[in-house]
Amino acid sequence: MNILVTGSAGFMGQNLIENLKCIRDGRNRTRPELSVGEIYAYDRGNTPEELNAWCAKADFVFHLAGVNRPKDVGEYREGNFGFSDTLLKTLKKHGNRCPVMLASSVQAALTGRFGRSEYGKSKRAGEELFFSYGEETGAPVYVYRFPNVAGKWVRPDYNSAVGTFCHAVANDRPYTVNDRSTELELLFIDDLLEEMYDALSGRPHRCRYPQAGAAKEGADGVWDGMTPKPAADGRFCYVPVTHRASLGTIADYLEAFRKLNETFLVPAIPQGSLAAKLYSMYLSYLPEEKMSYALKMNTDERGIFTELIKTADNGQVSINIARPGNVRGQHWHNTKWEIFIVVSGHGLIQERRIGTDPATGRAYEVREFEVRGEEMRAIIMLPGYAHSIINLEEDRDLVTVMWANEAFDPAYPDPFREEV
Repeated sequence: MNILVTGSAGFMGQNLIENLKCIRDGRNRTRPELSVGEIYAYDRGNTPEELNAWCAKADFVFHLAGVNRPKDVGEYREGNFGFSDTLLKTLKKHGNRCPVMLASSVQAALTGRFGRSEYGKSKRAGEELFFSYGEETGAPVYVYRFPNVAGKWVRPDYNSAVGTFCHAVANDRPYTVNDRSTELELLFIDDLLEEMYDALSGRPHRCRYPQAGAAKEGADGVWDGMTPKPAADGRFCYVPVTHRASLGTIADYLEAFRKLNETFLVPAIPQGSLAAKLYSMYLSYLPEEKMSYALKMNTDERGIFTELIKTADNGQVSINIARPGNVRGQHWHNTKWEIFIVVSGHGLIQERRIGTDPATGRAYEVREFEVRGEEMRAIIMLPGYAHSIINLEEDRDLVTVMWANEAFDPAYPDPFREEV
């Protein structure tokens, strides 16, 4: 399948092309039904001759090109309608009825309700052009009205408040949140890409846009004219995964991310959540000097203990280095459990349940685990068990990665000294 992508130098275009390459080259195997051949990347620097040649060969067209911030309002129509007209006429000239996808905007839905901005009118005109093309030629037409698209490589200080905020926080620059209660609907680029793969497979999610003010069936409230209603026979298409958040919530997340290099405390970021996607986006703006940071190394004669990262609800990860012949640990916990993984060296981990075995009247037996970096194993430190790790090497450090289900809280310390 040969694929033409217009607007290839833009944020969506770059993400789409690089990920199509991964499918083409077999690096992304999650879409076995897709066979990607040539990828034609078209943008302002390309020639009409290239567009003509690629329209003749394309098996699918992603039309992402558009104008958001023109110097003159007339550029809206030329960029959002004029080029679309050229593209479709070129496909028609070659008798190419391949599927075509249009990246429109929710602003098109606002046209006629909150005023007729040139941007909204040009987007609406582009939509109607595509629908007419589909009716005339029989080519599959997929028109998407995207909300605020976010993710890596969004251009800051342009048309994305979230991109502007992420860039500012990552680079310690000032930014202003005028109204913390303002809510945004965010479509992250990776969710958008999954829908593009569905479209390539001929399975786009279809929808309608009920008229603003229309009552919602079986629910309180009315439609706002901008929210898609899933419908198998819908005229439009949509991405089913989006996130809604206030500017205040977004700013609070970003400030927590900013402090990570100081506190090592990562807020709760469940997989697939707004926080997880926003953190990935934030990281893409980090300058070189923030891509590494120093860690506090707690050093004594026994070795070094360093906390790597703490989380709000998933404990912490640390590195422990034991000098030759030294013993680390010799304590127990009430509720904390840990996992030790020796990654370098040769050591012995010991554990013993504290107290006296009522069946024997003696101390509980010691459980021992010999560990080597060449044969990595995960050893669980049980709650209520005194534990230690001994470096058996004579001339080499023992290096252990440690995960604990609870971050250390100096106000409520839970290690209690006890030799195994």
